[in-house]
Amino acid sequence: MLLLRRLRQALRRQLLILMARRPALLCGAVLLGVLMVLAVKFTCGRAKNVVAPARPPVRFFSPEAPVLDLYLGQIDQVERLRSVAEVSLLFLYAPWCAHSMAARQELQLVAHKLSKQVQFVAVNCWWSQGRCRKQRRLYHYPSLQLFYRRFGPIEYKGPLEAPYVESFILKVLRPFTYLPSVAALRDFLSHHEPRVVGFFQFNTSPQPPGFLTYVWSALQALHRDFRGAVRFGVVTSRQVAQELPLPQEGAVYLHRSFNTSLVFPRAELNFTSHAICAWVYQHYHTVVQWLQPPGTKSRLLEVELRKGPALLLFLPHDPLEAEPSALQLQVESLAVRYHSCARAPCCHSLPVPRFSAVCELCREPVGASGCPVPPVPLYPCVSCSCVLSAYHHHYTACCHTIPLRAPANPGPASTAGDAGITGLRCLANRTLRFYLLDAKLNWPLALRLGATHNHNTALQHTGAPAFASIVDLKDEQHYVLQPSSFTTLTQDLESFIMNFSTPYSPLRRHLTGQQESGSSATLITDVTCASFRRTVLNVQQDVLLLYYTQWCGFCSVLHHIFVQLARLLQGNTTITVARVNVALNDLPWEFMVDRVPTVLLFPRYRKHQSVKFPVEQPLTLPNLLRFVLRSVDSLHSPEQGTSRSPQSPAASAGSSTD
Repeated sequence: MLLLRRLRQALRRQLLILMARRPALLCGAVLLGVLMVLAVKFTCGRAKNVVAPARPPVRFFSPEAPVLDLYLGQIDQVERLRSVAEVSLLFLYAPWCAHSMAARQELQLVAHKLSKQVQFVAVNCWWSQGRCRKQRRLYHYPSLQLFYRRFGPIEYKGPLEAPYVESFILKVLRPFTYLPSVAALRDFLSHHEPRVVGFFQFNTSPQPPGFLTYVWSALQALHRDFRGAVRFGVVTSRQVAQELPLPQEGAVYLHRSFNTSLVFPRAELNFTSHAICAWVYQHYHTVVQWLQPPGTKSRLLEVELRKGPALLLFLPHDPLEAEPSALQLQVESLAVRYHSCARAPCCHSLPVPRFSAVCELCREPVGASGCPVPPVPLYPCVSCSCVLSAYHHHYTACCHTIPLRAPANPGPASTAGDAGITGLRCLANRTLRFYLLDAKLNWPLALRLGATHNHNTALQHTGAPAFASIVDLKDEQHYVLQPSSFTTLTQDLESFIMNFSTPYSPLRRHLTGQQESGSSATLITDVTCASFRRTVLNVQQDVLLLYYTQWCGFCSVLHHIFVQLARLLQGNTTITVARVNVALNDLPWEFMVDRVPTVLLFPRYRKHQSVKFPVEQPLTLPNLLRFVLRSVDSLHSPEQGTSRSPQSPAASAGSSTD
């Protein structure tokens, strides 16, 4: 230490002597150090602010495609291009978007077919230097917008498939149907969909008053529903208009199959396209509705299912067909008969607390001559067997019994005919809604509901839909149609609907679950919907079952405790430690629990005496082991649990009494 101190002092003394002899050298060294620090600072600081410019965008569509690609984002040129075309389709895309890439192929197919009638324009709305990115704020890509002359944009919200896009464009090109004769008018009104008819005489030039407003309202309806469920027609002859209650020229008539038709109240509402479209959608109703979930996060399906029980039919569908398919016509005919209630307006059917019984309750209006009890439309051969005494001088009641259908699908000889389902909506306690879905686009939903085959296999069954299911969201259950090879689609659906509509439905709730794993040599047995009864209700096994879900954080903490418990009980072959994921496996109602995690023990030979682990006790290994020892009989006699051969419950009871 002393040597180092002397050396340090000597070096300091030599440095001071050198600085005193050559001061210029010292100043130069200090200045050189400062310059080096400044150079490094400015060089590194400049490097941080350098940003590489983005690569310029390239053409998104093929040069051979009849699509004008504004890949630099020149949205300002769209207005000029629209002015020279009657119909224009605007495609706003992002080059990196997978949905835009998939829609590009479909749009090119449509453009090759309709390029002579429609102008196709694509704009890159992602490039930061483009006007489209600066002026438009899009929440998703791509965006399809259609412009019809001065009307637009009509945003397309349907599937990005070539047939659907082409069908939508054709509907915009022909927003209404011309009805030149009475026969054409009757054929137009014969369908179950809501129909709107306008009466305009082309006696003035260039068009009658209100005609353009009527056309804009038809386009407004397409803006709300890309399928065009509400069809618009135009009558130009007064002779044809006399078939409908059209009081004067310019009147708009809404035809409703199951209710009183209406005429647009021009005295109460302004005659605008928005008012006409809102009035139509406020008062129309249909017996069959097409559903098309967008494929993204949406509440469309939930909103419809919350309205009540729904019959979902997944059918093959071609949107370019001029007429509905044979399968769709059968479903529509069935739905029309289901909603056809040919009864007195003052009568209502009420279920009574008897098996398959219905009461017709009729109210006599004050001042009316009377309200006779109508004949039962469901079974015309069955008349009212008794008329009860009046509950009030304005009320009478008539009760009868509806025959119960067999649970299985009946053969052709056992069906009740066309009258079997007619008017069932007015006789059943639960009104069923009919929904159609495209099987090709929505088959993943069918698989989740219980379809057991892929889409191509389902289409090979001629004369049958791909899949049909009744979903009751309120009761948290759904049923699956099991088609029969000996019956038609109408007969299968009719039996399916009637069995669901009875007060005590013989249909069995469909249970969905995970697939069983092939490995069985594990400490804890994973129970699925299919293996629940085989594993848990095995009379020769004591089963300790854990109810859990993958989103339950506390359930994951218990797994290692159950593994330790299974190792302790591994020597006893009559005890099975199992678990079931109730979020992925539906169980019968009698085996469901109201909370997770829950532990139940099903003792052998006494499955009806299952024991629940006390909620007030913590789920620890000592408590679980104590619970098992207290509830399982085989642990009290180890020789029976390991070496005794399985025997029947009666033999076990006899040996215990001895």
